[in-house]
Amino acid sequence: MTIRAVVAGVGHYLPERVVPNTAFEKTLDTTDEWIRARSGIERRHFAAEGQTTSDMAARAAEAAIADAGLTADDVDAIVVATSTADLTFPSAATMVQAQLGMTGGFAFDVQAVCAGFVYALSNANALILSGQARRVLVIGAETFSRIMDWTDRSTCVLFGDGAGALLLEAQDGAGTPDDRGILSTDLNSDGRHKDLLYVDGGVSTGTTGHLRMQGNQVFRHAVEKLAATANTAMERAGVTAQQVDWIVPHQANIRIIQGTAKKLGLPMENVVVTVQDHGNTSAASIPLALSVGRDRGQIKPGDLIVTEAIGGGLAWGAVVLRW
Repeated sequence: MTIRAVVAGVGHYLPERVVPNTAFEKTLDTTDEWIRARSGIERRHFAAEGQTTSDMAARAAEAAIADAGLTADDVDAIVVATSTADLTFPSAATMVQAQLGMTGGFAFDVQAVCAGFVYALSNANALILSGQARRVLVIGAETFSRIMDWTDRSTCVLFGDGAGALLLEAQDGAGTPDDRGILSTDLNSDGRHKDLLYVDGGVSTGTTGHLRMQGNQVFRHAVEKLAATANTAMERAGVTAQQVDWIVPHQANIRIIQGTAKKLGLPMENVVVTVQDHGNTSAASIPLALSVGRDRGQIKPGDLIVTEAIGGGLAWGAVVLRW
């Protein structure tokens, strides 16, 4: 028998405040049509004043735990993927642990920007396969609205806030691609490309800073690297693109999503797309899309899913899993 990290529950949380593209027309030289044409984004959610990343992460975690029919006491570990933790330390994950009422287990953050959830899934999978945990909450949560330069129309219109969570559980499998759970992972990074996407703040500057991005260069790297990592992960899992039911990509830009699907030889009918409603929520975008896709009735038990993401670093990767 083979141990697999199987999705037992899923959930998400979005702040109440919805910001349509037209809201930016009052302060920037931009239009709803311009934003839609270049990104596919129509609206996004922004956190309320005083609402933090850990608050949203805890709400998504509660939804995933309830979806699994379990309680917080059944969880052994929490891994939170975020680049916008409430404080420099402690981790957002320990704050979620406290909000859930967990007094046992362990919790930590993973920081790989938009690729964070893929990295967190890979870490959670390793914890389960090694026997260090039986059930792991994997959460992606971000408040990118707090690091935007509101005068930069090329970036501030792209991002939103939110959280999504999966509860992974150790289950026995046969060791074949037909097993439920995570079948393979692939992680990559190349620090030479730091200046393409970064925040110009931190302990070295004493400021929070703002997000800076060379959008055209990021786009050039994204499609090629996302397709390559997805193909590597599928090869490791022993599956082909033709067997994939759903691509659930990082929801950054509809053109990147379309370009990657085309490079993989899959139609957009096989892609879960939520970018129009949530914008780019960085590490939260994949779990958000998984939860929304399940709620829509798109993702069903037994479906083969490829999820991939790229973010600052550059860091990128993919996970193949059967729902």
